[in-house]
Amino acid sequence: MEYTIQKLAHLAGVSTRTLRYYDEVGILKPARINSSGYRIYSQKEVDRLQQILFYRALEVGIDEIKQLLLNPSYDELDALNDHYQKLLEKRAQIDLLIHNVQSTIAMKKGEKPMTNKEKFQGLKQQLIKENEQKYGKEIREKYGDEKINRSNKQFANLSEEEFNQMNELGQQILEKLAIAMKTNNPQGELAQEVAKLHHQWLGYTWPSYSREAHAGLAQMYVSDERFTAYYDDAVETGATQFLCDAILYYTSK
Repeated sequence: MEYTIQKLAHLAGVSTRTLRYYDEVGILKPARINSSGYRIYSQKEVDRLQQILFYRALEVGIDEIKQLLLNPSYDELDALNDHYQKLLEKRAQIDLLIHNVQSTIAMKKGEKPMTNKEKFQGLKQQLIKENEQKYGKEIREKYGDEKINRSNKQFANLSEEEFNQMNELGQQILEKLAIAMKTNNPQGELAQEVAKLHHQWLGYTWPSYSREAHAGLAQMYVSDERFTAYYDDAVETGATQFLCDAILYYTSK
């Protein structure tokens, strides 16, 4: 069965503009162009579109989708199994958040008690998920799945007090970084205090500390624009580089 662009858009619940965009970026080319100049899609393209929309539902970016689909080793069945597992994880996360909200409502009504640890169940998992979506690929390639999984587990098990301490320390790092930058000396006393605070902050999520890993993280901050934007936006342009230089000196001693 063949579809025009309008019929395929209607079938999939997307706009014709979206299909044209997918054609432009090279992830969904029509099977052919008919004599009237219309895009015609075959069953193969229907299946490909389903895969694309699965990835989009999982918030995978277009560039990454293109890299996956155009990989010669791409296997549709493997991809479907991967989609399935990730959707199960997503459902479990949503179920946990729903349970958290229900328990909080019951507590507010005086129907049941709720421990402080229970109040943060699901919320920390959501933060882990967001970090995985933003930075997971890069940090897993650098540190390996085992270390990242251990780090995520440690973060998920933080008590309310530890969670608050971590956030307060993160804010303290930003404030002191802004002051240290005025010295223009990443090896100075103020900058080294910031690097030490950053070391302490890592302790909330790192099961073990190493100077090499700390230095590697600092270098990742400046090599990846998404990491760079965090400190530069929170403090000022150049803050990430300054922090990196301070950490590199700190870890070299």
